[in-house]
Amino acid sequence: MKVSPEIRLRIISVFVILIALVLITRLYVVQIVSGEAYKERAEHQYVAGANFFDRGSIYFSTKDGTLVPGATIQTGFTLTINPNILSKKGAEELNNIYRKLSQVVSLDKEDFFTRAKKRGDTYEELSKRLPSDKAEAIRELNISGVSMVRERWRTYPGKEIASHAIGLVGYKGDEFSGRYGLERYYESTLLRERDNAFANFFVEIFTNIKKGISQDENIEGDIVTTIEPTVQAYLEGELIKVNEKYSSTFTSGIIINPKTGEIRAMAQTPTFDPNNPQKEKDASVFSNKFVEDRYEFGSIVKALSISAGIDAGTITAQSTYKDPGCMTLNTKTFCNFDGKSHGDKVTMQEVMNKSLNTGVAYMALKMGNQKFSDYMLRFGFGEKTGIDLPNEGNSLVSNLKTLRDLEMAQASFGQGIALTPVTMLRALSSLANGGYLVTPHLTKSIKYKIGGSSNLKFGEPVQILKEGTSEEISRMLVEVVNSTPKYKNLSPKNYSIAVKTGTAQIANLVDGGYYSDRYLHSFFGYFPAYEPEFLVFLYTYNPKGVRFASETLTDAFFNTSKFLINHYDIAPDREPSLGIGVDI
Repeated sequence: MKVSPEIRLRIISVFVILIALVLITRLYVVQIVSGEAYKERAEHQYVAGANFFDRGSIYFSTKDGTLVPGATIQTGFTLTINPNILSKKGAEELNNIYRKLSQVVSLDKEDFFTRAKKRGDTYEELSKRLPSDKAEAIRELNISGVSMVRERWRTYPGKEIASHAIGLVGYKGDEFSGRYGLERYYESTLLRERDNAFANFFVEIFTNIKKGISQDENIEGDIVTTIEPTVQAYLEGELIKVNEKYSSTFTSGIIINPKTGEIRAMAQTPTFDPNNPQKEKDASVFSNKFVEDRYEFGSIVKALSISAGIDAGTITAQSTYKDPGCMTLNTKTFCNFDGKSHGDKVTMQEVMNKSLNTGVAYMALKMGNQKFSDYMLRFGFGEKTGIDLPNEGNSLVSNLKTLRDLEMAQASFGQGIALTPVTMLRALSSLANGGYLVTPHLTKSIKYKIGGSSNLKFGEPVQILKEGTSEEISRMLVEVVNSTPKYKNLSPKNYSIAVKTGTAQIANLVDGGYYSDRYLHSFFGYFPAYEPEFLVFLYTYNPKGVRFASETLTDAFFNTSKFLINHYDIAPDREPSLGIGVDI
């Protein structure tokens, strides 16, 4: 069949356009996407012993959206020698070389001479991670057998700041990758392929195209977190003060937007510097207790229990019961914190204010064991939250499934069920946000290496309580502040703040039962109470010389609340005439 000149011209034109598109794509990939990488690799081809290293960055976000590096790549130099050359020099000349080098960089003299005299050896490293000014000073010495090698390494500019959230990189066998925190969770995004700079032309192009359109491929990029560095630093400072003052085993805290699940700060002390992990003697310091461990939290669970009773229509804030002081169920006796009865007609608001175990136990049994159990499991106690951190643990809530009176009563005041702190955080957030379970998360977006970015989504909120229940339990928790002189005096003026504390005995895992002198203290609160911007959750493990959480964590909570109100310029939600507390 004869093809007309017009058709041939069109075919040639299409072919030319396709070739042009391929070339433009190649230029974009080489010059824009991978330009810096190819530049670094080219430099390394001319320096013996150099290794190319690249990895995506992790950024904090300030309140105005400015990105601050939390984990990035730093470039420097390694001082190297060729012993095969230096070993042939005389003692006086070698000593002179040592003297010149040590004027620029600190060197161990014995180590220098030991390495320099290794005949047959062509490469030894004397000092790593030198800045460019020192590298240039050594180059200017122009010493035969001495050279500078460019190197790149992972660095954490904030040092200890948010270390448990960011994590670190390290070796596991021969594999170098993210080992903890976001470094590990987003490994497939942060990892850079160690492909050859001269890989097949078309293979690289179509690999990048595939990554750009496929939902199954992880695209290389940088992580932008929800962590606000100023807020993070402030929270860490407050936790350190608590931990040092009361000699706690550890103290942790988190600040979250309960409506969105965005975590503004996550801190744990003692902490570590991911730039120098080798100095830590105990590797357990790297683990994030907030997601990995589980605890019996005690009385902060009462806020959840009472909200369940309100949502089910079993009680209101003004419902009353006769307080026996102690109750015996299934041959087991438990009491209020003081072992006393608080009257024949005690309201549920008083139960919340005074944190009475018998009150929430009465309410749970009145609801019915099955209904109470179902409500507590609605809070997500039997599942993982889906937070974007590795090694999230499972909560231990089998007691909620026995449906015996004793286990239901104990669970109502936070005993007999062990929850991960992140599970507790998600449940508490539902009280503040209108009754929804949201997914706590640390990352807001990914900036892709090939260009562009995308905001991350962490599932749709699930409504577990009526909106009216959220409003009522918030009102009850605000009344806790109003009725407690210490809280009232510390509360920032013209702001409604909802709070609850918890003091739980620590379980004795060796002998059974509970220690009589070891406690987990917890404190949570949110504000402004009816349109909350933040929820703050603090806990300290085994503080010494104190009994109740109101003694250890109150100052830290209210200090943090005032800081957040000022830092974010949060508008007051109370009329001046109704204002209580202190000016900020």
